[in-house]
Amino acid sequence: MDFPRPLSIHAPFPYPTNTTKTTPIVTMASIPTPAPSPPPSTKGTTTTTTTTTAQDTLQPWIETPLIYSAQMSRNAGCNIYLKLENVQPSGSFKSRTATIVVPLSTSPFMVQKLKDAGAQVVQKGQSWIEADTFLREELLAKDTPGVENVYVPPFDHPAIWRGASTLIDEVVRQMPEGQKMDAVVCNVGGGGLVNGVCEGVHKHGLEDGVKVVALETEGADSLFQSTLKGELVTLEGITSLATSLGARTVSGRTWEWYQQMKGGFVSGVVTDKEAAEACVRFLDEGRVMVELSCGATLAGVYKDQGRWLREQVGKGVSDEEWKGKNVVVVVCGGSNVSWEILEGYKKTFGF
Repeated sequence: MDFPRPLSIHAPFPYPTNTTKTTPIVTMASIPTPAPSPPPSTKGTTTTTTTTTAQDTLQPWIETPLIYSAQMSRNAGCNIYLKLENVQPSGSFKSRTATIVVPLSTSPFMVQKLKDAGAQVVQKGQSWIEADTFLREELLAKDTPGVENVYVPPFDHPAIWRGASTLIDEVVRQMPEGQKMDAVVCNVGGGGLVNGVCEGVHKHGLEDGVKVVALETEGADSLFQSTLKGELVTLEGITSLATSLGARTVSGRTWEWYQQMKGGFVSGVVTDKEAAEACVRFLDEGRVMVELSCGATLAGVYKDQGRWLREQVGKGVSDEEWKGKNVVVVVCGGSNVSWEILEGYKKTFGF
């Protein structure tokens, strides 16, 4: 069974008036409430596909919009399309008691959100590695009568990558007629999302024409440090405020994709300040609130007034050719955000 894509919900980015997209505007009222998942099939493995609403197939995710952003396109000098993963329906913990183990670096805001959703929360270790080790070696080792322990990894599993890859299936369908994507920009923590993006690009035979640009924040940049040293690196600790990206080492499959795709996989890093500024700017421009980890993705587009992105995706092309390039930005939303948190970033970083 494929795991669903990350679930969160915020108001969608508005459609620009000059967009050529014909997909209807998504409003909060039109976002469906997820129906419960059906029982596992007894007839072997089945293939799951994305549809417009969760109710149609009883799957816990929806097909998310792909929209053209006029403002970000002007900044970047090319065509920027936003894949709005932030409008996925939430509620993944409400119908079950799940013990969730998170590191001590997890904010009280997020811990309370998990508790409010009905989860039993245990905090252990300074980073995801210690928390995961505790979960597998301590909690799952306990034999509780009447309870079947099931380990659900946050990113390092093929089923998770297959689930994330379906967003590329959607993008391929949703691009304007006659247009193709030239790059996909996303963030990377442990690698679940970017592995899915790479898998989707590979599945559609797009490796030669589509670059994958993966962003991290300084202090949570295990992939970027690995690219500098030419081998998989484990960070001593996580010092970035973007704790959602806080894996001390990326999955081995992420490193394999980086090596396999050679120049087609770009690793980039931004500061926490750049990510925070991107969150505030995105809220100002599009009335969409995203957390710091998604801010890292957006910062890769805003950085140096779009020049950094062009250097990674459109190096050597003329201005006219660059104007025709289509870049898909995965807006992965984020639950670890509030107005107070964004105001705190403004005070902390002085912008």
